[in-house]
Amino acid sequence: QVQLVESGGGLVPAGGSLRLSCTASTRTFGTYAMGWFHQAPGKEREFVAAITWSGGNTLYADSVKGRFSISRVNAKNTVYLQMNNLKPEETAVYYCAAGRKPVATREYEYDYWGQGTQVTVSS
Repeated sequence: QVQLVESGGGLVPAGGSLRLSCTASTRTFGTYAMGWFHQAPGKEREFVAAITWSGGNTLYADSVKGRFSISRVNAKNTVYLQMNNLKPEETAVYYCAAGRKPVATREYEYDYWGQGTQVTVSS
């Protein structure tokens, strides 16, 4: 069983930046691909970004390309999501997830999920 804990959410003005962190409770963190999703009120959870176990490959939703960056430090069991130039419509709960499929974009492709961290972007 892998437990994931997100942190770093908060309130930020439009155009601002936040860095989210997700720390895993497993010694085998380096064998999992990791992803970030977000879920806005009244909407389905959507893919944001993913990274392979080694960090060598990443994938982003079109809407965040050039503004968000996913990275990981396996020695710290942590994956990060740097979010720049945030938009009000990106107000959502952000979740990290762990799975075996490289750079997966669908929820069912991930095995473990965190509880989420709230990001609120004010206009």
